[in-house]
Amino acid sequence: MSKNPLFNKVKYFIIDMDGTFYLDGNIIEGAMGFLERAKQVGKDFCFFTNNSSNNTEVCRAKLHNMGCDVDGEKIVISSHVTIDHLKVNYPGKSVYLLGNERLTNDFIGAGIKLVDDDPDIVVLGFDTTLNYEKINKAARFISEGRTYIATHPDFNCPTSDGFMLDTGSMMAMFKASTGRDPIVMGKPYATTIEYLTRKLNCEPDELCFIGDRLETDIAIGYNNSLLSVLVLTGVTSPEAYEKSEIRASFVADSLKALADEL
Repeated sequence: MSKNPLFNKVKYFIIDMDGTFYLDGNIIEGAMGFLERAKQVGKDFCFFTNNSSNNTEVCRAKLHNMGCDVDGEKIVISSHVTIDHLKVNYPGKSVYLLGNERLTNDFIGAGIKLVDDDPDIVVLGFDTTLNYEKINKAARFISEGRTYIATHPDFNCPTSDGFMLDTGSMMAMFKASTGRDPIVMGKPYATTIEYLTRKLNCEPDELCFIGDRLETDIAIGYNNSLLSVLVLTGVTSPEAYEKSEIRASFVADSLKALADEL
């Protein structure tokens, strides 16, 4: 039993990475201790990032360089949810993919048929190699009515010197051109919960999402009546949280503080 009964039923903590577990290339104080405490009380965890420009190997290497070694199965990315959704719902369909080499290789490795012309589906990922030719071609396919999917909705991706435009910004661009919105994967959408429960062999109410970003990390819990914990080590300040309609099940100063609740 947890010290805080709110967490008694939790089997898996789904932990955001940047701003929650690490910040500016350093693991946040007490974050490793949280993983140990969760293990001590019989609970497990996965890291989850919406950033589909990365793959499992990149995430593992980044964690390793900060002193945290985890198995690849402990890392889940919005691209994994997208690939699974395609294989389950659109088996054998062809895809025009907007994605960098890492994302492209993950799709190819999963057996997704990628094409440059006449696709059944357009998938918009966090494409750090995006150019006008790709944009124009994708817009044409989207306007023609092809199935349109995005890996995640984040507008900006945090970097050490500010931010990069992310997939949500590209969604807005295509919306302006074609009038269409995509089917969106990743946090805060229910497809992520469906994927995690199958992957982890658990029930939705045995998950607890932890993160620093209200519109993704916390909204996935709020929108689907699941547990979520807001940590105040990243982008959301106490003042911003007070003004938000998105509510967390619990607010902790950090993962270190959350460990004291277990």
